[in-house]
Amino acid sequence: MKFDFKSLNIPVLKVNVWAVVAVVGVVLALIAWLPWWWYFQRPVQFEGGAKTIDVVVPAGATGRSIAALAEEAGIHVSETTLFAALRVHGNAPAIHAGRYRFKAGMTLAEIVEKFSSGEVESFTMRIPDGATIWQVRRYVEALPDIAVTSRGLSDVELLEKLGFSVVSLEGLFAPETYRFRSGLTDLDVYRALYREQQRILNEAWQARDEKLVAVKTPYEALILASIIEKETARADDRPLVSSVFHNRLRRGMPLQTDPTIIYGIGETFNGNLIRKDLRSPGPYNTYLNKGLPPTPISMPSAASIAAAMHPADTKYLYFVARGDGTTEFSRHLAAHNRAVYKYQKSPRRKAQK
Repeated sequence: MKFDFKSLNIPVLKVNVWAVVAVVGVVLALIAWLPWWWYFQRPVQFEGGAKTIDVVVPAGATGRSIAALAEEAGIHVSETTLFAALRVHGNAPAIHAGRYRFKAGMTLAEIVEKFSSGEVESFTMRIPDGATIWQVRRYVEALPDIAVTSRGLSDVELLEKLGFSVVSLEGLFAPETYRFRSGLTDLDVYRALYREQQRILNEAWQARDEKLVAVKTPYEALILASIIEKETARADDRPLVSSVFHNRLRRGMPLQTDPTIIYGIGETFNGNLIRKDLRSPGPYNTYLNKGLPPTPISMPSAASIAAAMHPADTKYLYFVARGDGTTEFSRHLAAHNRAVYKYQKSPRRKAQK
């Protein structure tokens, strides 16, 4: 007897072969991926159980060299593995130069993300009010985490490298506290200091006193501001000192200011200004030369720049330091000479010193 299965009316299952293949493929992919995922997400060990590890990435570093640097620094990820992770999950060709700090407990994913995001460490630097160019260059060259490219260059050579259209670097950099990211060059730093000083100078020039006639250009105002900076640190004295210089410039009188003589002597100045120095010819001798010196003599603060463009309305032509941080101003030479004797030359004053 022949049995007829069709008479049972049993449904026949139709299998989609491609669907099965797809499911099997996904399962196999997961099986292959899970170990890598676990490795990518687990905390990475640091050499010697260090709490932090810094990796300094130089400019132009490749993804492979960065991976090698990380391994050499003590991050326990092989160069090959980290390089592959940077290529697949990161941005290996465009990682910023700088110092990267990694903390214990970070995963490989977090390490890759930190490199890829360019999250470098930053640092601060302070340019003091009235610093000179040779002091500023020492400050910059001593900074951590920057590439110094100008060491050994003269000021003129550095000026040419920066491309500024002035005759001197003096006065061009704003005395402020700055924050920079690591990985910059010294030229980047100088340009940032320059941009800030230009911003301050241009804003002050736009708001200058309408009666300002003794200085004709922003650069002349910068020169005058640099002298004011060296003459006084008192906010209430700055406009008065400025008025003395403006009055002298209008009358064609020499400025007769010691800081310009000292600047002309340069870094060799020993702190003792003598009569011979006042009589020595030179572009910064404002006892012998009328008008402003050819360049600024320091990095003037915003306050001194403002004072240069907003002198007090006085008829003062002379001033002398009292020795306590304040200044004595005079309209006439005889009064000035008495003040000089009182505050600098009297036997009592010498005894106090």
